[in-house]
Amino acid sequence: QVQLVESGGGLVQTGGSLRLSCAASGRDFSNHVMGWFRQAPGKDRDFVAAIRWNSGTAFYKDNIKGRFTPSRDNAKNTMYLQMNNLEPEDTAVYYCAAKGDTGRNYQLDYLYRYWGQGTQVTVSS
Repeated sequence: QVQLVESGGGLVQTGGSLRLSCAASGRDFSNHVMGWFRQAPGKDRDFVAAIRWNSGTAFYKDNIKGRFTPSRDNAKNTMYLQMNNLEPEDTAVYYCAAKGDTGRNYQLDYLYRYWGQGTQVTVSS
């Protein structure tokens, strides 16, 4: 069974940092795109960042590059989201996801096949 399991969320003050992890299992994720999405209460799920597994090329939500950085560890089959300079507006449940790499449309959540259960990130002011 394919599984994505997020961890690393928690409560942090404005300006703090967190690193989210997503442990992937059940298949080889080479030639996939690994994505990070978030959903705040009462809001739609929103794209955060993505990374092409093979090349490590990253893609970002508008205006988030420089604070959030996706990465992956091939040996551990794990992807990460380093989040720095957090703001209250970043408060959300964060999800990792995966889809086959078609070379485009990384920001579209409905194209992702596999999803984790989410991890809560709360940023206090």
